[in-house]
Amino acid sequence: MAKRYVSNKDESARLFKSDFLEIFTHVHPTIPLIVYVPLIVYLLYLSVDASLGVAEIMGLFLAGVLTWTLTEYLLHRFVFHYEPTSNWGKQLHFLMHGVHHDYPNDSLRLVMPPVISLPLALTFYLLFYWLIGERATWAFFPGFIFGYLCYDMIHYATHHFSMKGPIRIWVKQHHMRHHYQTDDYNYGVSSPLWDFVFGTYQPKREAATQE
Repeated sequence: MAKRYVSNKDESARLFKSDFLEIFTHVHPTIPLIVYVPLIVYLLYLSVDASLGVAEIMGLFLAGVLTWTLTEYLLHRFVFHYEPTSNWGKQLHFLMHGVHHDYPNDSLRLVMPPVISLPLALTFYLLFYWLIGERATWAFFPGFIFGYLCYDMIHYATHHFSMKGPIRIWVKQHHMRHHYQTDDYNYGVSSPLWDFVFGTYQPKREAATQE
């Protein structure tokens, strides 16, 4: 997908013939914040009300953030960049991620639609609930969701904000190399940590600019 974009403008490709279905593919970047910030606050309230200590809450929260960064990396590398061979698989892949590489600056397709993120969030919540129990999940899952929100906001910013300062510029260039240099590397958006761990970090070898 690298260098095979259709347009670098802020424009969309139609995905469904149905106007009703098409509506759900366009998401304003503030929607994830509106949906998930209250959930984070509520679950943290439950963890405090359950008499978890401050250190325990902070530790579980940070563990949740770290777990998100790994989840983000694995989903991006092995799900979003899986190359199916069947026609229906190719269509599904295009809906999930291929359209983003074709239209990387489409501002309404940079964050995950709630119709997808909410079922995924519920699935992960139930998984963590089963693995670590109810009380721990109340502190762990807010960190996981916070990490997800950071991913969505950073992803949007790399495509639409003027990034200033060495760290922010580096983060943007890291992601732009994934789009315009090689899409087999630099899978981490909110953090490059797992690219370093798994050997998929690609340093700058040429200008990764948007033509």
